[in-house]
Amino acid sequence: MKLTPSKINTFNLFNLPSVFLMGIRVKTIDNASCTVTVKHRWINQNPFKSLFWAVQGMAAELTTGALVMSKIKESGKNIAMLVANNNATFTKKATGVITFTCSEGAKLDAAILKAIETREGQTIWMQSVGENSEGIPVSTFNFEWTIKVRG
Repeated sequence: MKLTPSKINTFNLFNLPSVFLMGIRVKTIDNASCTVTVKHRWINQNPFKSLFWAVQGMAAELTTGALVMSKIKESGKNIAMLVANNNATFTKKATGVITFTCSEGAKLDAAILKAIETREGQTIWMQSVGENSEGIPVSTFNFEWTIKVRG
């Protein structure tokens, strides 16, 4: 069964309630990319009246993590996944609706294939860029995912 935005958002409601309460929603997911939106609101703002950096991080991680989960499910293998490292850059005040996109599905395909073929753990850096409604980048997050075939 393929992962869909509706399935991921329902999963978040029951298993990651803070993600759901902050208004973070998967909008699209396909073989190449994942898009997540979050709207700046009172509940997810910082003292400077913009989107709290940790909320941006949750939304950005979800774009990469949903892609990893989708690709693992697609492979049919029992593969463990974990974030080993991350970093972020903030370039503009985040207000309004922020859209995070990770478009590194092809890069992830290669890492999963190598993990399956070699039975060795692999690491992959994946980037998610958050843009405001004008298409201006407000933040860029990089996550180092580790993947390893179990058993």
